Amino acid sequence: MIEPTVNQAPETNVESPEVTPQVVNHVWNQFQEKLSVGDDIASHVGIKREPEKIAAAAAEEASARDIFGRRTTDIPGDTIGRRDGDALVTGDPKDATIRVDTARLNEVLTLSGEIGLSKNRLNHLRTEILQGRIDSETFKKLDDVATQMDLLVMNLQSAVMKTRMQPIGSLFKKYPRMVNELAESLNKKVEFTLIGESTELDKTMLEDLNDPLVHLVRNAIDHGIETLEERKAAGKPEVSLLQIEAKQEGDHILITITDDGQGMRADRIRNRAIEKKLISGEVAAKLDDERSLELIFLPGFSTKDQISSISGRGVGLDVVNTNIQKMNGTIEIQTQPGSGTQFTISLPLTLAILPVLILQLGDQSFAVPLSMVREIINITDGQLQNVSGRATMVVRGEVLPVLSLSNLIGWKSGANQKVGVLMQLGTNNFILSADSFVGHDDVVIKPLDTFRPKGVAGVTMSSEGDIVLILDIKELLDKIKATS
Repeated sequence: MIEPTVNQAPETNVESPEVTPQVVNHVWNQFQEKLSVGDDIASHVGIKREPEKIAAAAAEEASARDIFGRRTTDIPGDTIGRRDGDALVTGDPKDATIRVDTARLNEVLTLSGEIGLSKNRLNHLRTEILQGRIDSETFKKLDDVATQMDLLVMNLQSAVMKTRMQPIGSLFKKYPRMVNELAESLNKKVEFTLIGESTELDKTMLEDLNDPLVHLVRNAIDHGIETLEERKAAGKPEVSLLQIEAKQEGDHILITITDDGQGMRADRIRNRAIEKKLISGEVAAKLDDERSLELIFLPGFSTKDQISSISGRGVGLDVVNTNIQKMNGTIEIQTQPGSGTQFTISLPLTLAILPVLILQLGDQSFAVPLSMVREIINITDGQLQNVSGRATMVVRGEVLPVLSLSNLIGWKSGANQKVGVLMQLGTNNFILSADSFVGHDDVVIKPLDTFRPKGVAGVTMSSEGDIVLILDIKELLDKIKATS
C-alpha cells in the first residue's frame, strides 16, 4: 500500500519583517501607484473614454465609499465595524415607522398654523391686560380666543391620532393561509370570510391584537368546528363557515369571530372546570350559564384530554383574555349548542388617550380605567361586613370584597374612605374604596421609563396642574394574590 505524501514547506531561518500599519500603508500606496501608471487596457481594446462620465462615476463611487466602504484615513485590517462619528441606528425601523396619508399631514399642518395665530392673539391680549386694560371688551376677546384655542387643540389632537391609525386588513391578510393549512391538517373544510378590512385601529395595538386573534381562530377550527362525519350526522353541510368582522361603533372597535360549529354547553364547561380542579363544586353550583362560559378563560382550562401542537396544553384563551385586558378591552361569548359560537372583542380606538375615573386619597389623586368601572357607590359603616377577616359589601344581592386603595398601594389606611367604585376585571368583581370621587376625564398617559412603582401604569396631569397616578389594577391584584 502506497502511503500518501504531504508536501511541506522547507524550513527557513529568515525572519519575516514586522507587519506594521506603516508597512501596510506603503504597500497599499505602491499598489495604487501601479494601477494608475500601468498599461491602459481600455486603449488596447479600442474603448473611447468620455471624461464627463468618468468624473460622474468617480463622484458616485466616492459617495458610496464614504457611506458604506473604506475611507482614505482607514488602514486595511485596522478598523472593523462602526467608526467614531458614525450615526448609531437603534431600534427596529420596521416597528418605528408608519405610513401616513398626505391629506392627514396637511390637516395637522393647517391646524398647527391656526393654533399659532390664536397663540399670537392670546399673547397680545395678555400684554394688554398686564398694561392695565381690564374692561369687559378685553375679557370678551380673551374668552373668544380661549374657546377657539380649545377647539383647535381638540381638533389637532384628533388629527394627530388619525395619523396613528392603520387598516386592520394588514393584520387580517395573514390568516387565510393559516386557516387553510390548519383545516387541512385536521381534515376539515372551512370557508373563511373577512369583513371590515378597511376599519382602522391604532398601529400600536395591531401587533398586540395578533396573538389573541390567532388563538381564537385556531380554537374555532380545532374545538368549535366539527369533523366531516359529525357535520354529516348533524345534517350540516360539509363546508363550515368561519368569519372575522371588524367595525367601529362610537369610540370603540368591535371584532367578532363567528363559526357555525357545535357551540358550547355551560354544564359541560362547569364539569370540566371541576375535573381540572379549577373551581369547587360549590362555586360551580352558584354560576349561571353566562358566568359558566367565562370559565374557559381560566388558566389551565382545556376540553381536550390529549395534548397536541394545537390544543390540550391548557394554554390559550386565558392568554387571550389577559392580552385583551392589557389593551383596556373586553371579550364576550355568545353561543348556541349545535349552531355555533361568537366571540366579540371590544377595544378602544387608541391607547394614547385613556378615559379614566379620578379618585382622591389624602392629597393625592389616582386614576383607574373607566372601562373597568361599573358603578360608584357610597360606603357606610353599617354596610361593611367582615367575612373570614375580610371586608365585604352586599350590592343588589351580590357579596363583593371591598379592597382599600390605601392598602393596595401600601399607604397607611385612612378612616375616611367613604366612596366605593364597583369594578370588573375579567370575571372578578370587587369594590375599590377611596376618600373621595373627583370626576372622570380623558387623559394622555405619560409612561414612567426610568422608575415605575409596582401597580402604577403611568402618570398624567390634572387641570389644576397636579400629578395624577394612573393605576394598573391587574398588577395590584396580582400583588395581593402573591402576598396572601
